[in-house]
Amino acid sequence: MEQILSEYTVSITELRKAPGDLLKQAAGQTVAILSHNKPAGYIVSPDVYRAMLEVMEDKALGKIVERRTGSLRKAKVVKLDEL
Repeated sequence: MEQILSEYTVSITELRKAPGDLLKQAAGQTVAILSHNKPAGYIVSPDVYRAMLEVMEDKALGKIVERRTGSLRKAKVVKLDEL
């Protein structure tokens, strides 16, 4: 059994019939697309998609920060005049 992560669902067949109508009815809400009563994908609003991309970017940047701060132990203090 798979968890459906949306209040709204639509079958692939229904989606094929009238995708534009479905998007209007969804009104920005996430919709699970079902194939044989199992989630095959999700339709999300542009705002949700943008937020997801930002979270992924933040996570990637966080890993870079962790990697770089780990190398600070090897760092050496240098005066600006010495550069």
